[in-house]
Amino acid sequence: MATEKTEKKNIFQSAMEQISGIFLPIINVLTAASIMKSVLILLSQFQIMTPESGVYMIFYAASDGFFYFLPLFLAITASKQWHTDLFISLMIPVAMLYPSLVEILENGRNLSFFGLPVQASIYHSSVIPVLLSIGLLHFVEKLCEPIPEAVKGILKPVICCLIVLPVTFLVLGPLGTWIGDGLMLIFHSLYNLNPVIAGVFMGFVIQPMVAVGAHWSLVPVAIAAIAVNGFDVIMPLIVGAVYGQCGASLALGLSFRDKEKKRIAYQASFSCALGVTEPALFGLMLARPRAMLFACIAGAVGGAITGASGSVCNSFAFPSIVTSLAYAGHGFGAFLLAMPISFVIGFGLTFLWGRKKPETEKRSEGLVLGGET
Repeated sequence: MATEKTEKKNIFQSAMEQISGIFLPIINVLTAASIMKSVLILLSQFQIMTPESGVYMIFYAASDGFFYFLPLFLAITASKQWHTDLFISLMIPVAMLYPSLVEILENGRNLSFFGLPVQASIYHSSVIPVLLSIGLLHFVEKLCEPIPEAVKGILKPVICCLIVLPVTFLVLGPLGTWIGDGLMLIFHSLYNLNPVIAGVFMGFVIQPMVAVGAHWSLVPVAIAAIAVNGFDVIMPLIVGAVYGQCGASLALGLSFRDKEKKRIAYQASFSCALGVTEPALFGLMLARPRAMLFACIAGAVGGAITGASGSVCNSFAFPSIVTSLAYAGHGFGAFLLAMPISFVIGFGLTFLWGRKKPETEKRSEGLVLGGET
């Protein structure tokens, strides 16, 4: 029984590691593109720059183009993660984004492949369809290994395309679209049921999700929502968790006596302020369950604030003060307000909990916070 649980856990962890390995290489560029796009939209709204100007069009093409051609970037990272031929991998999203096919599929016009109907699907800015296709390519390439080296260079790409492309357009593409729509429906059903409860839930659980890599499951959902609706409501719910960790890390730093522990805590807090919580999570919180609990409580409060106000994300970016322009829309004020409130709660609960244990300080280099001496 224990072996079965371990196997399931390993499969889950492996899946999360795979997803992380695919998105992590492009997350900085993805965030940069989001910020640049948000700045351009704001400049246009305040009539500082017109969408017809050459400067606007060129920079918007770069920022929005990144999201439009996201399947190409994912094909590259998935190819490295799953050890497929890079250039064969790129042939899949190239076909998916070919202008004449895009015009047919995205406008719902009829298309058939040897008499089999090709379902209308939107592949630009999509995530799951291309990942399923690269996954299939991984196995098809293995089937091509016995081909003699003298002709493998020519036959392998042809065989891979003959198998993967039809399966992609007939099965995997529509399946990926359905999966993405299903995930989006689940998240938004919870949100539509009660935005405040959704905010409390997401704000509380997101950091434990980060600990196992499950937070990457939000990325395709958020990107799909922005591509379909022009905005996403899930990402704003987790801003409180980021700054709850920031406050809790700072409180730990002030509580420690050891200079090295202080340095680690202060650096982790600063990293959280920039939207990166992994140093705090893995360097501090997982060893201190109570501090982690306080940070999660702060995240739940922040999530309730953004959920109640209906805060939105206009272009994908993990929430932070640096990427706040991506959230400059409905509920933006509440989004900004959730940052200091969550910070204060995370800091206050963690600091006050430590102050109640003065005797511990005498017996250790720093205060015992959630189990560390």
